[in-house]
Formats: sequence, structure tokens, C-alpha cells
Amino acid sequence: MTLTAHLSCFLALWMVGQGLNNSLYTQDSGPRPMELIEIFKLFQVQFNRSYSSPAEYARRLDIFAHNLAQAQRLQEEDLGTAEFGMTPFSDLTEEEFGQLYGHQKIPERYPTVGKKVESEKWGESVPPTCDWRKATDIISPIKDQEKCNCCWAIAAADNIEALWRIRYRQIVDVSVQELLDCDRCGNGCTGGFVWDAYITVLNNSGLASEKDYPFQRHAKPHRCLAKKYKKVAWIQDFIMLSSNEQVIAGYLAAHGPITVTINMELLQHYQKGVIKATPSTCDPRYVNHSVLLVGFGKSKTEEGMQAEMTSSQSRKPRHPTPYWILKNSWGAHWGEKGYFRLHRGNNTCGITKYPFTARVGQPVKKLPVSCPP
Repeated sequence: MTLTAHLSCFLALWMVGQGLNNSLYTQDSGPRPMELIEIFKLFQVQFNRSYSSPAEYARRLDIFAHNLAQAQRLQEEDLGTAEFGMTPFSDLTEEEFGQLYGHQKIPERYPTVGKKVESEKWGESVPPTCDWRKATDIISPIKDQEKCNCCWAIAAADNIEALWRIRYRQIVDVSVQELLDCDRCGNGCTGGFVWDAYITVLNNSGLASEKDYPFQRHAKPHRCLAKKYKKVAWIQDFIMLSSNEQVIAGYLAAHGPITVTINMELLQHYQKGVIKATPSTCDPRYVNHSVLLVGFGKSKTEEGMQAEMTSSQSRKPRHPTPYWILKNSWGAHWGEKGYFRLHRGNNTCGITKYPFTARVGQPVKKLPVSCPP
């Protein structure tokens, strides 16, 4: 049995036996059950964690226990097929997680240069499924932002790479570091938005390759070296799509992946499946994490069914669940090999608030649906 499988089984049995609740997270919780300590040791091995002092170890163990309790609560409340539990972020507080992986700020407005696509009738002929990952060499490998707050830059880079590959059949990997170093607001790893990245690309007349201008993962912005390297991809402009999910699906299928910005509240403890949140569990008005939307589909009837012992079993769907497929920037070890799925059709976690995409060629009136089913 692999370490991951061993840990999952051990964790499931312990949580059932302990009946975890939020009271586990205290400043002075006293002795911990041996089972929890063993699970924490396995967590440290799997995710290569070590702590600077016994006090820090004790603090992280408390946070870990609290997060297991939170994951259990989410599992019981979930209305979709999602599974929540231990993740690479299980020793971080909610505040730390937000500071390291969110935007750290809320946009006051989006730029007027982004043209909102309302009139185009992309929602009229939407295929039942679409998954750009199935097309050869269209979606670049999963990136890992680590502790650099640059999801916005990675989402924009992923978008440009995919569109360039679709249009020109040429594999490009563009420089995320150039977007950070040359950001017009000078924020670097402290946060930003996808339109900041697009404006940087336009100002620089393109982007260098990742190979020439590699990702440094440093928190401070560096001197912009855009003029030093050859450009391997560029964009014509960028646009904002309608907030209608049918229109977004049609545009995605016809043109390629787009960027969206969501509320990432439920992602810290996400393992797999389709998240079907409510406005109370994932406020769609507050969005703080940018990702790449790469497709959509419907889950199989049996997907996500829980064992009879689970209290939430009666709320699990017994019919197909429509979902979006999203590419994250937290490494391939997170979620569904770096991806996750959100329920499609009810603006889950604010997915329709800021749907932006670059355009890499001259616009045309209509393109045939070309996304692999």
C-alpha cells in the first residue's frame, strides 16, 4: 500500500472514531491522541514538512487538527460529489492560506480596455461536453506558484499558451516571471489581477519564453528584463465575457480556455469531485483566486457516492451533476492532478464575475466548435 493510500485509510478511520469538531483548535489543547500524532507524522513525510521548534510543531499540530475538523464539516455539508480532507495546506491557518495563495486585495473595477462580449451568440450551440486537456499539446503542464502570490499571472500565462497553441499549432511556454517583474503596478508576488498581466503583455509587445526568463518564486519584484529576450508569443487584446454561464461555455468551446476568478474558500481542504456550494458556504461576491477554465461536462450518476456510514449520504446527488473543469496553480500533487471541478449553472464561488481572455489573432464572426468532447 502506498503512503498516500495508507494515510487516507488511517485518517478516515481515526476521524470516524474521534468525531472531530472545531473544539480541537485551541491555543492550549493539552495532550493529543496518539492516532492524530501518527497521522501528522505521515503528513509531514508526504509533504516534506519540518518545524523550527517544539512550540511551532505543537502550533502546527493544533492547526492540523482544526483543519481535519473543518474538512469533516465540509464533507457533511457538501451538496455535490466533492471530497474534502487532508491536503498540502492542512498545517496552514485560513489566514495564512489566503495570504499565500489568494489575491490579497479586491479589485475596485476592471479596466475599460477589456471589451465585454455580450452580443455574440456563443451560447446558442454549446456541446454537451468539452475538455481542452484531451487535445494534443494544447494545455501546458500544471504550474506551482509555491509561496508567490501570482495566481493571476499564471492564469494569464496559461490562457495565452493555450490560445497560441490552438491558433498556431506551436507549443510555447511563456514567462510568468516577466509578468511579475514588469507588472505595471509593481506588485510582483504580492498579488494582482489577470488584466494587469494582459496589460503588461501589451506594453511589452509580447512575452519571452519560460526557458529564457524563468520563474524565480521570489516575493519581491525584480528589475524588468523584457527587452533582453526574444518574444515567443503576443496578444492582440483582451476581453471580458458575459456573466452568462451558457455564453461562457459556448465561447470556451469555440475559442479555447479562459481565465476566471473565484472565491477559493473551499479549496484549502479539497481533494477531488465536484464542489456544489451555496452562497453561504462560498460567497460569490468575494473572489480572490484566478485560475484557467479548460472545459465542462457532467459527472456520472454514481460518482461521489458515500458509504452508508456517512451522515451526508442522503444529500448526495443520484443524477449527473454539470460541472466546470478548472486548472489550478498549486502543483500536480493538489486536487485532481492539479485540476478541480465546480458545479456549473449557479455561479458557484463567483465563477462568472470576471471571465477574461486574451485574443491572439484577428477576431472573426464565428468559429466552429472544436473542443474535444
